[in-house]
Amino acid sequence: MLDMTRPEPVRSSLLGARAGGVRHGFFTRRGGVSTGIFDSLNVGLGSTDSPEAVRENRRRVAAAMGVPAERLVTIHQCHSAEVVTVEDPFPIDSRPNADGLVTRKPGVALGVLAADCGPVLFADTQAGVIGAAHAGWKGALTGILENTIDAMERLGARREHIAAVLGPSISQENYEVGPEYIQRFIGADEDNARYFRDSGKSGHALFDLNLYTIDRLTRAGIKAEALGRCTYAQEDDFFSYRRAAHRGEPDYGRQISAICLEVS
Repeated sequence: MLDMTRPEPVRSSLLGARAGGVRHGFFTRRGGVSTGIFDSLNVGLGSTDSPEAVRENRRRVAAAMGVPAERLVTIHQCHSAEVVTVEDPFPIDSRPNADGLVTRKPGVALGVLAADCGPVLFADTQAGVIGAAHAGWKGALTGILENTIDAMERLGARREHIAAVLGPSISQENYEVGPEYIQRFIGADEDNARYFRDSGKSGHALFDLNLYTIDRLTRAGIKAEALGRCTYAQEDDFFSYRRAAHRGEPDYGRQISAICLEVS
């Protein structure tokens, strides 16, 4: 028998109340039907979880967003800076390779998956334009955030009216990186050294992906905030790729963050 627990996402007032015509949610791992290491709201189409369970979990997310399952739009995320404009939902089996989505179409929920990387939701409630981006370290470094903002502007958004929220992602305390990673960031901009602090292990450091993401958003000229929820530390609420890797688990679940314009 299906567990009919309703997913209850975390929300942010910065993206506007429903009176602004925008519905959004940063979903946790709770409220789904998956079992084992995927317990319970795993929406990862690329995971080794039961496809039937993943489809049911996506249906529940769509219902919580107020749209049919086929209007919950996700992409094949590849740690890129590519953004797609969504006019109409595309089939699950023909998702484009990208890490950002934008639309001005009501009744279409844009979703990004994550399990330590930063899910970012964007809205210009005045223009009726929304966006979503999957911002891991590579996407954030190479411009996925700025490209998503640019794509929203092409749909009529105004930068000064865009707000963005960074959802649950790995905290600095749990994100140790090696020397090649550090050099990549400092080589791109010497000021990036401030996002690293000593980890106590030679040549390694702790990276603040959350602060780096928020700073890039604010430098792009938009309002931004972070929920401050750590996917690695808060196991009851979130999946974590790094936590699963540290435990030697064969796979991991993915949670979803979604946003849509309501149909008037």
